[in-house]
Amino acid sequence: MELDTLATQFLDNLWLEKGLSENTLQAYRSDLQQFQTWLVENSVTLNHVTRIVVSDYLAYLMEQGHSARSVARLLSTMRSFYRYLLRENIVEEDPTALIDSPKLGRKIPDSLSEDDVEKLLDAPDTKTDLGIRDRAMLEILYASGLRVSELIGLELNQINRNQGVIRVMGKGSKERLVPVGEQALDWLEIYLREARPNLLGAQLANAVFITNRKRGMSRQAFWYLIKRYAHQAGITRKLSPHTLRHAFASHLLNHGADLRVVQLLLGHSDLSTTQIYTHIAQLRLQTLHQEHHPRG
Repeated sequence: MELDTLATQFLDNLWLEKGLSENTLQAYRSDLQQFQTWLVENSVTLNHVTRIVVSDYLAYLMEQGHSARSVARLLSTMRSFYRYLLRENIVEEDPTALIDSPKLGRKIPDSLSEDDVEKLLDAPDTKTDLGIRDRAMLEILYASGLRVSELIGLELNQINRNQGVIRVMGKGSKERLVPVGEQALDWLEIYLREARPNLLGAQLANAVFITNRKRGMSRQAFWYLIKRYAHQAGITRKLSPHTLRHAFASHLLNHGADLRVVQLLLGHSDLSTTQIYTHIAQLRLQTLHQEHHPRG
């Protein structure tokens, strides 16, 4: 049976069993098409794919400049494909079974300098209700280190303005209390007192941050706002939806915060996840040393 046909059956099975999105299925399809092209170019049929053939293919990818992360993803697709073929008795053994994935370095998160954060926070037009809302969202995000999904999912009963904390339900349904600074609380107060009632009109809503359509904001809409305000502020470096979360963590460490405290604030279950930010802090210290030490 041709690989094309088997790949289609495999993807249909994935869709039925796991309900994967079209984007994810397309990524699998692209990976398998790439593998098939290489097999044809090297005159290898599907029945003759061995562990050595797979290893040669992965080596070829690395030689072509694919990153270790990209090769690991391609290998993961092939593993899933061959498990399916083995389960359906189409092949007798899995040629990917004994192949180790490439070693992946920890990716340092994209962050912003403190000056860039100030520019980003100042970008919204706070003479408008939507500008006040956006300023409050950016301030809360930077002051608390929330995930974007946690921010847009905030409801009124999660905020204790008297104590200055937000109750967050994070990954794995783990609850944590996150303190929020005075400036962020001030902007939140202005938004809740002035802008939010104007945006809502006579309607009621539990969501803290709402759109001009009187409903909660989506992750995609907020990501669009961050990119727009970054452009307005003249920030040209690459951003991600979690840019302010990363800035929150790295700036805390730069100013002497304990790593375990940052772990609790971010809601990381494993300290090793938080430790990636120490690399950012170390790079900052090296830069400061070079700039200010007489023999830097």
